Formats: sequence, C-alpha cells, structure tokens
Amino acid sequence: MSDTPNTETGRDTRTDYNSLNTDAMQWLSALVALLGLYLVASPFIFEATNEAIWNDTLVGTAIFLTAGYNFVRLSRDRLASVGVASLAVLLGLWALISPSFIEMGSNTLATGTAITGLLVAALSAYNAYANNKADTPDQARARA
Repeated sequence: MSDTPNTETGRDTRTDYNSLNTDAMQWLSALVALLGLYLVASPFIFEATNEAIWNDTLVGTAIFLTAGYNFVRLSRDRLASVGVASLAVLLGLWALISPSFIEMGSNTLATGTAITGLLVAALSAYNAYANNKADTPDQARARA
C-alpha cells in the first residue's frame, strides 16, 4: 500500500498513523467510572469508619468524574485527555495504599478498596498510554 494520499477520490487513505479504537477506550473509561461508583458505595455496604467513608466517597467520586470526562470525550470521537487519565491513575494508586494509612473498619472494605484502586490505576494507565501514542488522522496529515 502506498503512504501517499489518494487524490483521485478526494479522500486521504493514509495508513501510516497510529489509529486508536475509540469505542474500546470508551468502554474502558466506562468501566473505570463504574469502579469509581463501587468505591463510593462500598463503605455503605461494608462496615466502615468515618474516615473510610470520607476517603472512599471523595476518591470514588473523583475517579467517576475523571473517567466520565474521558468517556464523554471519546463518545465525541476525540482522544481521551492524557492528563485526566493520569489523575485517575494517581487516585487509583491512593485507593490502593489508603488502607495502610486509614482505619477502614473491616478487612472486606480494606481489601475491596485496594483491589479497586489497583484496577483503576492499571486501566487508567493503559488509557493514558494508548491515547498518548495515538494520532488523530489530522495530526498524521500535518506531518506528511
């Protein structure tokens, strides 16, 4: 295949840019948002201290909002914000280690918070990486 634009049809048929499946990334952002909602709900499901309720509610809400923002961007056929996905990674890492610093009230809540934090950090890190490496077709044309 040629890397030159096809001028006969008036369409650019370049294939040398790193395209991103925005549908898959959109579902990934939706999953992270749902994990954030689980984090918000978990202290009300399991035995929790006041500190654990505040921590999980605030961190879970922030994760939900950041992942939701990227979900909306991707639903509009734009790339996800790498900075916002990176913030979700940091929030996930805090959720992972927070049971070490905050009395959670039950081992079930502490384990659930840590596992949720690990999943959020891993999925958001992949989202940030993939969107950072992706080119939009407009960027690829500009480089040609």
